[in-house]
Amino acid sequence: MATAPVSSDSPDRSHWEWQYLDLMRRIWEHGDERMDRTGVGTRSIFGAEIRFDLSQGRMPLLTTKRVFWKSASRELLWFLTGETNIRPLCAQGVEIWTDWPLDRYRRETGEEISRADFSKRIVGDEDFALRWGDLGPVYGKQWVDWPVYEPVGDGLYRKREHGVNQVAEVVESLKANPGSRRHIIEGWNVAELDAMALPPCHKTYQFHVAGNRLSGLLYQRSCDLGLGFAFNIWSLALLTRMLAQQCDLEPGEAVWMGGDVHLYLNHAPLVEEQLSRLPSGDARLEISRRPESIFDYAIEDFAVTGYEPQAHIPAPVAV
Repeated sequence: MATAPVSSDSPDRSHWEWQYLDLMRRIWEHGDERMDRTGVGTRSIFGAEIRFDLSQGRMPLLTTKRVFWKSASRELLWFLTGETNIRPLCAQGVEIWTDWPLDRYRRETGEEISRADFSKRIVGDEDFALRWGDLGPVYGKQWVDWPVYEPVGDGLYRKREHGVNQVAEVVESLKANPGSRRHIIEGWNVAELDAMALPPCHKTYQFHVAGNRLSGLLYQRSCDLGLGFAFNIWSLALLTRMLAQQCDLEPGEAVWMGGDVHLYLNHAPLVEEQLSRLPSGDARLEISRRPESIFDYAIEDFAVTGYEPQAHIPAPVAV
């Protein structure tokens, strides 16, 4: 297999992104090649870690290709609403989740509608969006409304109107009991996996306070390193920054841990191009205000400086 050479004696080997590039090279050259759920095939390893220092406003934005951090931020804010329909995302021009409902629509109707036309119809037709745009109880639903069932007698249970808001509970636990080991947001609701368009990949978040510094850790059961990782680590860092602000703490580290970490076989052009580039720059994030709650942030609250990305590298999404 051919990969472009990377200079191992680069003067900037201290740049955090070398962790990512080294992992990419390791997977591409030594990963286990296998067929997967999508039918595309991957090269995969099991178990990986990347750490990033969030102090002084630093944020983990890949520079060896452009990352659309505003789209990733809009997705995170969407999660925090508990929404499960792609309509609000499509209305903002964010198509991260469109491929899954589009694939279902094409299968069930036989209509080869384009992605752009499908998204336009989702935005313009509320009834169509209700029928075809819902993803099931994915991420945000579990984060802010994890279902709770109460006994009503004779072995019967009734679903409570409002479930557990894990995010709100973490905010309160960070303030009241910062030393707790239970600052966790969990997306892997076993009872509802079959109802989800895609079971959660970035499934478990845990937060840790040391002194006055808040660190966030994400365990990701499955990671598309070529496409998904850049958004995943950004979202982890952004959520940690938002929680730190809400709880009067300083940002600590973002710690990303992957289970099955893979590269798709049809991403060879992306991998080879990205491995030929050198990281540079030092992206920083400013949060312009402190909203009333963790749920009240808006995209306008975030501004990035010092980001010096190289050109975007397109690659297909495996559905």
